[in-house]
Amino acid sequence: MSFADQLTVARIAATPFVIALFAWHFPHHDYIATVVFALAMTTDWFDGRVARRAGRSSALGSLLDPVADKVLVLSTLIVLVEYGIFPGWVVALIVAREFLVSGLRLAALEKGVVMQARDLGKLKTWAQASAIGLGGLQAGGAWSVDVAFWAGIVALALTWLSGLDYARVAPQILRGREPASS
Repeated sequence: MSFADQLTVARIAATPFVIALFAWHFPHHDYIATVVFALAMTTDWFDGRVARRAGRSSALGSLLDPVADKVLVLSTLIVLVEYGIFPGWVVALIVAREFLVSGLRLAALEKGVVMQARDLGKLKTWAQASAIGLGGLQAGGAWSVDVAFWAGIVALALTWLSGLDYARVAPQILRGREPASS
């Protein structure tokens, strides 16, 4: 397993720690959970950069990377619903899109095509992560206004826009062809 793949696995491994830190109430736990989340998410940027620089992009990495993102991001979004930071309907719509695109990825894999992350998909991941970061700070009491809610709405919009982008290339993928990058 390459170093880039290890970074991806580290993102998955960080998930229970982030959740535990949000759930375990001690002074400043929300801030600490948010920092651990942010550090884990930075591995998303580093793993791709390391893989490309070393010329070691792998099918495993292409498959694991979006899974790692989804595990960490969706788990943390769900935890923040309990805090009242994000309404359940926002998170449910994000989860629904993630399942739909994951299903498309599986269908593509059956055709022998490993779907690379698309530019809008990368943007939506960072929009979701930013909303979570703001939500974690809001959970800790950094501010009382609904900054995280509105960041969540932006993330939701980008999530579905990127889902439509994947749907646009779905016919090519289901014919067993790699879509053009965007």
